Amino acid sequence: MTQDQLTGGAKPPHTSARRLALCLSGTKRGARLARRLTVQQFTEWTGLSYGSDPARAVALVTAELASNAVCHGSLPGRDFRLALHLLPGHLRIEVTDTRPERLPPAVTPQPADETSGRGLLLVQAYADRWGHTVHDAYTKTVWAEVRFGRTRRVN
Repeated sequence: MTQDQLTGGAKPPHTSARRLALCLSGTKRGARLARRLTVQQFTEWTGLSYGSDPARAVALVTAELASNAVCHGSLPGRDFRLALHLLPGHLRIEVTDTRPERLPPAVTPQPADETSGRGLLLVQAYADRWGHTVHDAYTKTVWAEVRFGRTRRVN
């Protein structure tokens, strides 16, 4: 049988797509899976190793965004959505949750004795750009773009 006969004339999916979107459970396990899947996909798309600085930055940023979605942006029984977009020179990571009224707080240094509140400082440090978008009354997306390939210029 030919490929046309197998697919009814439809072309097979393009396997080099540079976008990925999935829903993951709004649990710690879902957040951990988001980090692992993101790094796996990033290394496949770019050819960079797991131990490279960009892969570590991608892991850290994804872990924080997914963890925040689970801890602060999730309603019981609701999943969160992870979307990855490989753009020229950077990876855009988007995490959509079900609490649009709970926007990310302003990023400010935390006192040394605080046990939380530093996650978005890490996102700010490792992402070239980040922000959030409220889509409707039910969802918001927190996104970050991590640069790879070229190092940042220090003035």
